[in-house]
Amino acid sequence: MKAQNSLLILVAGPYRSGTGDKQELIEKNMKFMNKIAWQVYQRGHLPVLGEWFALPLIETAGSKSLGDEIFNSIFHSSAIQLLDHCDGVLRVGGASKGADEMVKVGQDKGKMIFYKINEIPIK
Repeated sequence: MKAQNSLLILVAGPYRSGTGDKQELIEKNMKFMNKIAWQVYQRGHLPVLGEWFALPLIETAGSKSLGDEIFNSIFHSSAIQLLDHCDGVLRVGGASKGADEMVKVGQDKGKMIFYKINEIPIK
């Protein structure tokens, strides 16, 4: 299938889930999602991760640690706002309540939901 216009696709996967908040495992999750984002881009679309928006905001707002009040007030809520501007959600990786929430919110907002990279049309 060939897409007429490029799509803005939120890549939703685990960030902290299954990491025990160990930085090296969180970084591994981010590298995985960034690699998937590259694959979305190669299909002719613009990928986005909620983390790309949330993490700089969280740092600037003065968060001191993962899961503190500032972190929790920004992390998922910014991704939910971002979904207003996305055409779809690509759910990747393992268990993640947050990523599952992005799929649910995306469905509620009428967005396209993808579970495999090859489900995304090539532009």
